[in-house]
Amino acid sequence: MRYRSVLFLVGRLLLALTVALIPPTLVAAFVSRTDLPAFLYALVCAGTLGFTLDRAFHVRSVEFGRREAFLLVTLAWITASFVGALPWVFHKGLGFVVDAWFESTSGFTTTGASILTDIEAEPAGLLLWRSLTQWIGGMGIIVLGIAILPKLAIGGMQLLGAEAPGPTQEKLTPRIAQTAKALWVIYALLTALEASALMIFGIDPLSAVNTAFATMATGGFSTLNASIAGFQSAFVEWIVLAFMVLAGANFALHFRLLRGRASPLFRDTEFRLYLMILMVAASVIFLDLWMNGIGAGFEERLRHAAFQAAAIVTTTGFVTADFEAWPVLSQGFIFLLFFVGGCAGSTGGSVKVVRHLIVIKKIKVELRRLIRPHAVLPVRMGSRAIPEEIVTSVMTFLLLFIGLFAVGGVLLSAMGLDRITAFSASASCLANVGPGFGDIGPVDNYAGLPVPAKLLLTGWMLIGRLELYTVLVLVFVGWRIRS
Repeated sequence: MRYRSVLFLVGRLLLALTVALIPPTLVAAFVSRTDLPAFLYALVCAGTLGFTLDRAFHVRSVEFGRREAFLLVTLAWITASFVGALPWVFHKGLGFVVDAWFESTSGFTTTGASILTDIEAEPAGLLLWRSLTQWIGGMGIIVLGIAILPKLAIGGMQLLGAEAPGPTQEKLTPRIAQTAKALWVIYALLTALEASALMIFGIDPLSAVNTAFATMATGGFSTLNASIAGFQSAFVEWIVLAFMVLAGANFALHFRLLRGRASPLFRDTEFRLYLMILMVAASVIFLDLWMNGIGAGFEERLRHAAFQAAAIVTTTGFVTADFEAWPVLSQGFIFLLFFVGGCAGSTGGSVKVVRHLIVIKKIKVELRRLIRPHAVLPVRMGSRAIPEEIVTSVMTFLLLFIGLFAVGGVLLSAMGLDRITAFSASASCLANVGPGFGDIGPVDNYAGLPVPAKLLLTGWMLIGRLELYTVLVLVFVGWRIRS
């Protein structure tokens, strides 16, 4: 195990996060001011720790195997969550440590589960930092590192695989560093477009930027207690809805679209299924609201149904209506959507549409095999056969996801949470969705949960964001992996 290389790169990432602290520090200095000391202390702590690791473990040549990749990714995310918590701890005191770590982890993992009871009372600098953590975590800390730190490009595909080990990792350009930069350019461009659109419809610049950060990261942190509903604007809701759908799509498709190739967008099987799930979910909820007389008219029912369907499928978690007050069918449908997720290569969490697609195709193959037991029937996506090891990995992932969801629900119930709150919290944090049902519903928050429950859910958010395998490999397999 090359510990020096790992700790050296953790130091470099810490220095990058120190730079990321500067914009909210400037906002604190010129706008809110009350949180400026907290940011100055955080800058000193993060910068000192990063510089110390960089100098103490400096290496000229970085070499990476699988063990180093898994360890670096896990340490990078835990360290980022620690840095993200510092301004909150310095502003609110040591008694806020667990809540600060929960809020920071929720930000970087783009879960959007919050312990803040009065968001609008928080200083502007802290609110910007809160949204910025989601924006950084949305595209991925390692992807950011590869884009700005040349030494991380060595072994880049192994690092990307450890950070988001989905069924596919696609290189859009010949070099992995170029791919990372291309992804961040598209990500920043879409964020800027959404922020500009929101400002056109009267949203103040800071709120527009915060909302755009949270939307494109599929994070869901808002500057308002009532989330997106607090803007009281149908136009704003439709804008945010459109960008949530874009954020939940594969960014490789955005890359090709910007290069003038629109045809792959509509030929992509996963993208078509993604849109179909959104349309079916919105239609079912809309009809349920209409049949039960909920809503003030066609447009409002359609808007709320489409918005909440997209918010849950993409794991953004924004809220425009209290869906706990909706009929049981809509509530049940929304809970099922917790287990869908966006497309592979998106900023969304949860299972991902491509895994559901592979499972559906695998089931079809097995049904055909009952009739033709000796036939060679590979699982195909379009004209491409999916290797059997990927199919096995997908099935294992689903079993792990369901198992962790169940274990989390049981453990939270043992901690005193009612069953609805316990199992919805487990699903919501593992899938990086944010809101749930019961005591953590769309108009509630996680502040009232006991400390052990917050710590468990903090771990669930991290495991879910790294798509289970990266953290579980270190816990259960450890250092027996050969580089």
